[in-house]
Amino acid sequence: MHGNKQHLQKDFFLYNASKARSKTYINMREVSQRFRLPPSEYVIVPSTYEPHQEGEFILRVFSEKRNLSEEVENTISVDRPVPQPRSSDQESEEQQQFQNIFKQIAGDDMEICADELKKVLNTVVNKHKDLKTHGFTLESCRSMIALMDTDGSGKLNLQEFHHLWNKIKAWQKIFKHYDTDQSGTINSYEMRNAVNDAGFHLNNQLYDIITMRYADKHMNINFDSFICCFVRLEGMFRAFHAFDKDGDGIIKLNVLEWLQLTMYA
Repeated sequence: MHGNKQHLQKDFFLYNASKARSKTYINMREVSQRFRLPPSEYVIVPSTYEPHQEGEFILRVFSEKRNLSEEVENTISVDRPVPQPRSSDQESEEQQQFQNIFKQIAGDDMEICADELKKVLNTVVNKHKDLKTHGFTLESCRSMIALMDTDGSGKLNLQEFHHLWNKIKAWQKIFKHYDTDQSGTINSYEMRNAVNDAGFHLNNQLYDIITMRYADKHMNINFDSFICCFVRLEGMFRAFHAFDKDGDGIIKLNVLEWLQLTMYA
């Protein structure tokens, strides 16, 4: 690999043959190998026989000149959303459907709480037969309200709800792209690519945390957990940027600010 210090996608390994590898790839307590390679740039990929297992490894490098090896990490950042062109006919029809459902559930105040948001979203999502899901949980809906509640009422008005639904539609499109077998889940590797496609660029440690937090015992992530993860990522990035006044990527919080940030997200 020449000059590439970012996470390598699956296509890299499809079109680039390995320069050296273990002679046998079997389930043993220890596997070791020694290689002699010409000076160049290489990526070393340690792996376990079974996926999603943890194990220690030792890499020893002997070189005539200074060794500049380092762990491949991504820069932590988030893309600014780009407004997408809308189809006026489709948008007006969908908007009318939303207004009807919203009015039925919201009541006179035209605002919805977490329980009511759950009813609205699940009513709409259940109409998407190509999306295999049991719907959103109450905890996910609370996180959504925390993200979109701009006036601090603890509820969403129709405008805030529309903004939220546009985000969910964009994230739903990404989920369906990776859920090729329509199982209603994506695996942890696909989740890494999906997070990147959504504009969130994280490092290996954060991807591991996402997997531990949102994946099931088979390392699969369902639609509700997928959306909940994106909601919290966006909420945390938004909160960080609000505190990062000078834009240097460093913030200082007191205990109250820290608790408010973590509890609200």
